[in-house]
Amino acid sequence: MINVKINYKAMVRLLGIILLIAGIAMAIPWIYAELIHDTTCLKGFRISTPLSIIIGLVLSVTLNSDRAKFRLREGYIVVASCWAVVILAGALPYYFSSFTCTFIDALFESTSGFTTTGCSAAGYDEFSHPLILWKAITNWLGGMGILVFAISILPALGVNGQFIVRAEAPGPALQKTMVRMSDSAKVLYITYFSFTVIEFVLLLLSGKMPVFDAIVTTLGCVSTGGLTVHPEGIAFYDSVFVEVVISVFCILSSVNYVLYHYLATGKGSYLVKDVELRAYCIIIFASIIICTLALVVINDVSPATALRDAGFEVISMATTAGYMRSTYLVWPVVCQVTLIALMFIGGCSSSTSGSIKVIRILVMLKLILRGSMKRIHPRSVVAVKLGKNAISAPVVSAITAFILTYMMVLLVSIFILSFQGFSLDTTFTAALAMLSNTGAAFGEAAAVGNFSMFHPLLKLYLSGLMIMGRLELFTIMILFSRTFWSKNH
Repeated sequence: MINVKINYKAMVRLLGIILLIAGIAMAIPWIYAELIHDTTCLKGFRISTPLSIIIGLVLSVTLNSDRAKFRLREGYIVVASCWAVVILAGALPYYFSSFTCTFIDALFESTSGFTTTGCSAAGYDEFSHPLILWKAITNWLGGMGILVFAISILPALGVNGQFIVRAEAPGPALQKTMVRMSDSAKVLYITYFSFTVIEFVLLLLSGKMPVFDAIVTTLGCVSTGGLTVHPEGIAFYDSVFVEVVISVFCILSSVNYVLYHYLATGKGSYLVKDVELRAYCIIIFASIIICTLALVVINDVSPATALRDAGFEVISMATTAGYMRSTYLVWPVVCQVTLIALMFIGGCSSSTSGSIKVIRILVMLKLILRGSMKRIHPRSVVAVKLGKNAISAPVVSAITAFILTYMMVLLVSIFILSFQGFSLDTTFTAALAMLSNTGAAFGEAAAVGNFSMFHPLLKLYLSGLMIMGRLELFTIMILFSRTFWSKNH
C-alpha cells in the first residue's frame, strides 16, 4: 500500500513563492519590451507576468501555515515540483509571443534557460531582445539554483529548507559554511551577485559591448549558461579583453563557492589545500596545451591564434558554459576529443557548472587505483583518499552509482535520439550537451547552431535530459521508485 504523508500546504506555499519570484523577474523584460515598443513579444509578457505574480501571491499569502520542516523525501518532491512549475511559467512568454507556435519549443527554451544549458530550438534571428533578456535572467536564476535563492528568505516565511538544498544543490554535497542553511545560501548569493556586478562593469569598460550585450553576456557567464546576443557568439566582438574577462568569470563560477566563503573569512589556505580545485586547474591547463599544439602542428595555425582559440574554447567546455568563439568542427580530432572529455568532467562541486564534476572523477580514479593495488596485495587495506582525508565507503558507493547511472542515461539517450537518423557525432554530442548542461554539440547541431532539427517529441525528451542533468539524475529518478512512496520508507 502506498500512503505517504506530505505537507502539501507548505509545499504549495513554496511553489507560490517560487512562482512569485519568477513573475517578478519576468517583469524586467516586460518593462524593457514596453520601453522599446517590441510588439513581437509584448503579448507574451502582458499575459505571463501578471498571471505568474497573481497566482504566486495567492498561493504564498493565502496558504499561511505554521513553521514547516521538510523531511528529506519531501525535499525531493518539492525540488522536482518547483522546477517543473518555474519552467512551465518561464515557457509562457515564449509561447504567447510570436517566437513559436508550439508549446514544446517554448518549453525547450525555458528549460534551457533555467538549467543553464544555454542552447536553443530556434535561430537567433527569431529572438527579440526582451526574450533574450528573459532567457539571460532565467540563466542567472538557475545558475546558483532558484531554490537556493528561496532558501535565504524561507525562514522568515516559516519554512525550514535544509533538505531542499540537499536535494537541489549541484555536486556531491553542499557544505554548510554557517550555522543556518539560510545564512549559507545568503553567503553564496552575495558572492554570485558580486561576480555579476564586477563582470558587467569590466565588459562595459571593454568598449566593445553596449549595455544590453554586457547584461546578457554577464548573466549567461556567471551562471555558466553561455548565452550570447549574436549568432556569431563571442567572436562577434573580436576582443581579447572580452574573451579574457568571460574566461576568468567562467572559471570563477565553476569553482566550489564554499571556497569563496573561506577566502572571505581569512581561511585562504583552504583554496591551496583543495584537491578538487588543484585537479581542475591542471585539467584546464593540460587541455589548453594539447589543443594549442594540435592547432599549430596539424592545422598550421599561428601560436598566438592557436592559444587564443584553444584557451577560450577549452575553458568554455570545461566550465560547461558552451560559448563558441571559433569553429571547433574543423579542429583536429584530438582537440574535439579533448573538448568532449571536458564536457564529461564538468566543473567543481557546489558551483554553477554541470556534468559529472571533478570531485567524482577524482574519487573514481582513486577507486581504480585501489583496485589495482588490491590485485597486487589482496590482503592490504587501502583507503580511498583525497589529500589526507579518507572517503567513507557510503560516499564512494554513491559516487560510483552516480557515474554508472550517468553513463547509462547517456547511452539510453543516444539510442533514443538515433531514431531521428542523424550522424553519430550529432546524436552522441547532442545527448551529452543536454545531460552535461553544456548546450554545445557537434555535427549538424553545431552547423545549424541550434536544436531545431529534432522532432518535437525528441525536443521534449531533450528538455527532460537538461532537467535530469541540472538536478543530478537521482532527484528525478527517485520519484519513479515505488520504495520512495512507500509509507514505511
